Amino acid sequence: MRQLLETDQKALEINLNPNIYGTFAEIGAGQEVARYFFQVGAAAGTIAKTMSAYDKVYSDQIYGVEPSGRYVCESRIHKMMDHEYELMVDRLRHDKPETNFFVFADTIAAINYSRTIPGDGWMGLRFQLDPTDSTHNDLLLHVRMLDNDNQLQQQAIGILGVNMIYAAYHYHKDPETLILSLLDSLKGRISIDMIVLEGANFTVDNRLLSLWLVKHGLTDITMFDPQGRSIHPSEFLYRKSVMVVRGSFRPITLVNEDMLRAGYKQFRESSTVDPSKTFLLTELTLDNLQHSAEMNERDFLHRATLLNALGQTVVISNYGRYSDLINYLSLYKVNPVGIVLGVNELLQLISERFRDNQDGRLLAAFGEIFTRNVKLFVYPAQQEGSADLMTAQNVPIPEGVKFLYKHLLDSGQIADINNFHPENLHIYSRDVLNLIKSGEPGWEKLVPEKVARLIKTNNLFEYPSEQLSFEY
Repeated sequence: MRQLLETDQKALEINLNPNIYGTFAEIGAGQEVARYFFQVGAAAGTIAKTMSAYDKVYSDQIYGVEPSGRYVCESRIHKMMDHEYELMVDRLRHDKPETNFFVFADTIAAINYSRTIPGDGWMGLRFQLDPTDSTHNDLLLHVRMLDNDNQLQQQAIGILGVNMIYAAYHYHKDPETLILSLLDSLKGRISIDMIVLEGANFTVDNRLLSLWLVKHGLTDITMFDPQGRSIHPSEFLYRKSVMVVRGSFRPITLVNEDMLRAGYKQFRESSTVDPSKTFLLTELTLDNLQHSAEMNERDFLHRATLLNALGQTVVISNYGRYSDLINYLSLYKVNPVGIVLGVNELLQLISERFRDNQDGRLLAAFGEIFTRNVKLFVYPAQQEGSADLMTAQNVPIPEGVKFLYKHLLDSGQIADINNFHPENLHIYSRDVLNLIKSGEPGWEKLVPEKVARLIKTNNLFEYPSEQLSFEY
């Protein structure tokens, strides 16, 4: 079992290790990480240099200009690590041939006096685990500070920086423990909504790292791109129009593919949307990933692999309510938000809101979703025992909420998806999954061609094969 250490103990243990030596470059919240190593003593054996290029003009002279004009961003961290690590190797490798070098960097926007900046930043660590190996590893985080005080946020950044350095050198063989240790002495004070861990010493799938962030409560939401690399909404969603499709995708069927295609096309054609500034996200929630008391991480990777193969950016969240997702996206000025959902899910959503809010809070409950520029795009379903379709127009809404529902229809905040393929509506993921597991033929025609090929080639979802080839 992992021993829990205080921040000072971690810093001192690093300081007393003669084989670890590095530079600290911190911008925006003081030199809080370096301060821990100085105050515990024996820092001369660990710290080569500390610096804070706080002035933007001076910072540009060292690290180069940011074309975006933003300094609290991922590209800034990479430039800082590149520059400082190159200096370390050039100047000190000859004198310290048996030393593992590291560079810690952060660029932080802490909460301001007027509370208009909530506090967030980027933190990076470049580090060696073998001084005879010229390669290095990178640990990169985006952090949101939750304390409502500038000094407390600075303190939290200091603790997190120490945790990062300690974890890199003590838990590199167990990436899940590495992630868990980042919250030591910080529970409830920070949220880490992006992580990248890469380098010669790591073969872990970064999509698993993203899952662990949500699973272990370091964040309620994180994202990765079609290549499986963690990404952050501040880097690609700022002031965009975003459509989200939530599902189990176990596996992706022709119906799922049609929902993505038809829903996104209709969203891009909306009068309030600039098609050149739109983005599509597919969302897996922990509820959708949990099928027993223990989460099946292999099953998650199978779903992620198929979504990525179809070019999808994937969101993992612990948001049971759409309103939580909408609130998160609003942090990055996303507007409008489109949500694609099946008509049965719409009925469940409306019915639950009505059932749980019959004490005068009905308007407020619906307002959590519809007060912002949000639009629901509804995919139809076959009515049980009938050839007729159930749509947003004829779904059996509870009587007590029909007046409000009609208003949402008339205002266009709930709309049926057009141009769908009715011939696919008989397909259900659970039925396809059972066929795949049993090895029965015919399921291949119920999923996209690329999906069928990947399931067979990589033996996904327990597809019968004499030799399993999928690695993670």
